Amino acid sequence: MLKIFQDVFTPSNTMFLLEGLGLTLVISVVTVALGILLGTILGLLRSYDRFILGRLAAVYIEIFRNTPLLLWIFVFYILIPVGTPTVRGAMGMTLFTSAVIAEIVRGGLNSVHRGQFEAAASQGFSFFQTLWYIVLPQCFRRIVPSLLSQVVTTIKDTSFLYQVAIAEFFYRAKNLMSSLSKTVVVTSGHVFTIFAVVAIVYFLINFSISVAVRSLQRRREKTAVSL
Repeated sequence: MLKIFQDVFTPSNTMFLLEGLGLTLVISVVTVALGILLGTILGLLRSYDRFILGRLAAVYIEIFRNTPLLLWIFVFYILIPVGTPTVRGAMGMTLFTSAVIAEIVRGGLNSVHRGQFEAAASQGFSFFQTLWYIVLPQCFRRIVPSLLSQVVTTIKDTSFLYQVAIAEFFYRAKNLMSSLSKTVVVTSGHVFTIFAVVAIVYFLINFSISVAVRSLQRRREKTAVSL
């Protein structure tokens, strides 16, 4: 087993995988950050605009939420004529993720009592000031666990990008298995070792986030009980 591990994880192979892991994390951070920005706008429009923009936001959300992520990765990879493959793949993930986050934000907005708008108006706040200073801070405090859960999902979903040859972590692990055959006789032990390590890395990253989610939920429950 040690010999297999040494065959697979040479310094160059390890660096090759770490570069892929770095790209996975960068894509995940960018996707979630832009997804939160766009998702917040969509959630606000769907919650408070009863005219054309709100309806367009609802259509956007329903289209992306009810179709596969992999479909949109292929659509952007093939049809968008600008940017690198990585940028196009990340665009597909971002738009898909923004639709999911929009519904999380909408749920958070709906949990804030509408009477706060009247109370804020009585203090001279405009509608937008009420959203910015009162409603959105409460909303985001309540949806942090859901957003962190979406981060976990996004990190796992980056593995779909290997389908369009974007050199993220899973793609590099798959390529490493192929390139390994040039130097050693690849056995089932080599294959198992590569993908076991990949699974462990994904698990450690996502489990750490999941622990943070559960900790936040317990803290919120204690706060709610004390109130």
